[in-house]
Amino acid sequence: MSFKKRYKFFGTYGTTLNLKAKEAFGSILPVVIVVLLLCVTITPVESGTFLAFILGCALAVVGMAFFTLGAENAMTPIGRYISTSVIKTKKLWIILPLFFLVGVFITISEPDLQVLASELEETVNYMVLIVTVGVGVGVFLVIAFLRIVLNVKLKTVLIVCYTAIFVLAFFVPGNFVPLAFDSGGVTTGPMSVPFIIAMGTGVAYLRSDKSAEDDGFGLTALCSVGPIIAVMILGMIYRPETVSVSGGEALIIPDSKELFSVYIKRLPEYMKEVGIALLPIVAFYFITMSFGGKIAKGEFIKILVGIFYAYFGLVIFLLGVNCGFLPVGMKIGETLGNSDYAWVVVPIGMVLGFFIVGAEPAVHILNDQVFEITGGAIPKKALGLSLMTGVAVSTGLAFLRIYFSIPILYILIPCYAAAFVLTFIVPDIFSAIAFDSGGVASGAMTVGCLMPMALGFCEALGKDAGSEGFGLVAFVAMTPLVAIQILGLVFRIKSAKAKKAQAEISAEQTKVRKAEEIID
Repeated sequence: MSFKKRYKFFGTYGTTLNLKAKEAFGSILPVVIVVLLLCVTITPVESGTFLAFILGCALAVVGMAFFTLGAENAMTPIGRYISTSVIKTKKLWIILPLFFLVGVFITISEPDLQVLASELEETVNYMVLIVTVGVGVGVFLVIAFLRIVLNVKLKTVLIVCYTAIFVLAFFVPGNFVPLAFDSGGVTTGPMSVPFIIAMGTGVAYLRSDKSAEDDGFGLTALCSVGPIIAVMILGMIYRPETVSVSGGEALIIPDSKELFSVYIKRLPEYMKEVGIALLPIVAFYFITMSFGGKIAKGEFIKILVGIFYAYFGLVIFLLGVNCGFLPVGMKIGETLGNSDYAWVVVPIGMVLGFFIVGAEPAVHILNDQVFEITGGAIPKKALGLSLMTGVAVSTGLAFLRIYFSIPILYILIPCYAAAFVLTFIVPDIFSAIAFDSGGVASGAMTVGCLMPMALGFCEALGKDAGSEGFGLVAFVAMTPLVAIQILGLVFRIKSAKAKKAQAEISAEQTKVRKAEEIID
């Protein structure tokens, strides 16, 4: 690569990174403002925890910028390349096992799942839970592939799967049901989402029929189903009387020196986690290159740089969220739970939920891919606003459930029923995007900030954190199904009105033309 081309290559990366940084700052700023207002008013925190939060915010912005750029230039092309290269072999004995292994490995390495598993070590063995969830995703990634190839409607598969889930829920210990639904939400995090979505579009591109574009979505939705079923079966095997939550060590930071020490001590941990997460994906990519199509040198270098950006970005992002946001979220939940106005956690949770989803890296990736695949027919702003509204409602429902000790199925069943009714009314592509959005919305920010807040609130009220503290991730993954499909319903009504108006204009023009012909 010549000096001029090299300068242009890295100059383009620099310009794009600057845009990503501005986008990340705009996404995280509202969350920061809300938390700061809480810290200086009704939920004061220790100065060390407050400083850790400020530093965590800065790291989250930098990390999100690098990760989204890396995912765009590496994870998405890799996922699409692997899916198309494997499928071109036209050998099911190669395709199905590889799709299964990809699902298992990207899930086992998902940072959000590792956080959830570490919280439940006292109830279920760490590796047993992780492998169980991984197998669930692997099986359903294969099912998702077969659905696209056989051209089976997504809503048909989802209705069958969720009917099975809710029937199975009545045979699973009650305290294990929220955990099962939370497992479905945390598996589709910042590492797996760009890869899975790209695989879906890669498979769909091999078909030439009209519905191929719609079928590019839906893999994330089905990959969220597998863990729910797998963990429910695990619950039927373990049948624990209670679900115990492992208490994390309190983050005590007496001075600025200790503040940086905390971050430096945690850095190797996240470097290892993300390295393990990326290694299987990169390995699959190089293995696939041995029998796939050739890649131009420039494109190959671009992917390598993107891998480094994704690695660096996710390490920094997770470091900022887990060291900065998690302690503050736990403290806010505890303070509100111990106050005389504990009910205020509901509106506060809704405001935080509204803005936090905009700070999820995977949400930005989904928005970009929806905009690209639909040719701008579904605007990013409309999709983002619908998603934010849905998550705000879900967060409010989660805290209401804790406050009033409402059984989780009393909320999940009616909401999923409404979501499935809407699948018969709205365009198929909106249903597919809606179910994908449910998995995407429940990412690192939800696990790192909202979940600790829910657990802290639950413990402060003296309730069982194991059975009632979990479920927030499940709600965050649920309400976008309804919100995005309502957007689709609005889109359909507007399209119908536009077509009717156009038909009336055409009819009027025809009348005028005929009148002119008669006059002539």
